[in-house]
Amino acid sequence: MDMRFLRHLTLTFAFFISLMAHADPIAEQMRINQKRYGIAGQALLIAHNDTVLFRAADGVKIDNVFPVYSLSKLLVSTLIMQLVEQSKIDLDQPASIYVRDLPASWRGITVRQFVNHSSGVPEYFENTVNFLPTAQAVLASLAAKPLNFQPGTSTRYTQTNYLVLTMLLEAQYGKPYAQIAKQRILEPLHMEHTYLGAPSLPKAGVLTAYAGKDGKLIQAEDVAWPDYSYGHAELYLTVDDLFRFVQAVAKGELVSKQTLLQLWQPPLLSTGRPGIFATGWEYGESGQYHHVGHDGGTQVRVRLVYKDTLDGDNYIFIYLTNGSVKNVWSRVLLDSAMAAAAPDQFRQEVLSEKLIAYALGETKTPTVEGIPDLERFINASGYAARENLGLNEAIRVFTLNTTLFPDSANTWDSLAETYQAKGDQVKARQLYEKAHLLSAKSGASK
Repeated sequence: MDMRFLRHLTLTFAFFISLMAHADPIAEQMRINQKRYGIAGQALLIAHNDTVLFRAADGVKIDNVFPVYSLSKLLVSTLIMQLVEQSKIDLDQPASIYVRDLPASWRGITVRQFVNHSSGVPEYFENTVNFLPTAQAVLASLAAKPLNFQPGTSTRYTQTNYLVLTMLLEAQYGKPYAQIAKQRILEPLHMEHTYLGAPSLPKAGVLTAYAGKDGKLIQAEDVAWPDYSYGHAELYLTVDDLFRFVQAVAKGELVSKQTLLQLWQPPLLSTGRPGIFATGWEYGESGQYHHVGHDGGTQVRVRLVYKDTLDGDNYIFIYLTNGSVKNVWSRVLLDSAMAAAAPDQFRQEVLSEKLIAYALGETKTPTVEGIPDLERFINASGYAARENLGLNEAIRVFTLNTTLFPDSANTWDSLAETYQAKGDQVKARQLYEKAHLLSAKSGASK
């Protein structure tokens, strides 16, 4: 027998065994998510070390084009990283070296601070109808506004940061941004179902976006973004095209792996506090894994997860929706996919999903051992339940935290806050008093 054929047969068999092992729990999680959150339509793709473990759609077709909003920023950050690798820009130099006509108070802000949303510049996107005609006009309109904070000291996500970076790219290449993105990313990767700007969309196959209001799905507001926004807001693509992009990034085809690992270090602000973004990619950790990615509002999220290096154990998770009744956080959906696909590897995400089921009364008290900083983790899960499920569901999670950590003022404070939001002022006052007593006791013991 031809050894190449035998090897192909072995790999194919291994792929289908892997697919059978993973498909049912992941598909079931998609069904659970649809029912819980009232998702209009969803597509999910999961890959492990270049093997696609799961690829499916529910309520839509797998080849439908999704609006993916701020995932646009990943193209811009990748193009910025290319310039860094080519030594054409320096992240720690002021962006004003590369971009003309920045407001005077912005001229000391570094490229890194813009790409990581730590610049402090004000948001330009406040009116969905009356966009100014040019990017230069936008900058002029912001010139007299104060910075939100001293650059580098905090994080505040704004579209303005990526407007400046788009202008930087155009200044470097002497071309419109859409042309740069097509020539350097979309065309080399054969992303033939990716579109920058609504005017470029095909007539069929593009999904309508929805949002939840009063327990129902309504069509989301249609924003007529100008072409200068294409680097931060106006990207449309299929799940397969998004996979091509993230896979190419992971393989070092757009930026070398060495450069990526240098630029994806845990972010720190100048105050020593942790930041959120590592050269434009949202950074996090789960057990022994690092992960980088981005969201597109509540609707879509992508995450590249790697253990040590990009040559080792790595996953790609892509979860796209076109809206939900609950306006569920995209993080909640993607975490649930991680838990279903690899529960032994992603124990934090498994616990997140268990806490959601517990909040809904679907299961008994979950096992919570083995999670670092457990009190803070459950507290964050309580706020996720509050946002995505409701106040009563959040109260169940916060109450569990007070049971596990009865001497923590923070656990009682979060529970009190939720009762107050519910309108039970008497209960809230009692719980706040308990939190204050514990806080005072803790302070006196130090």
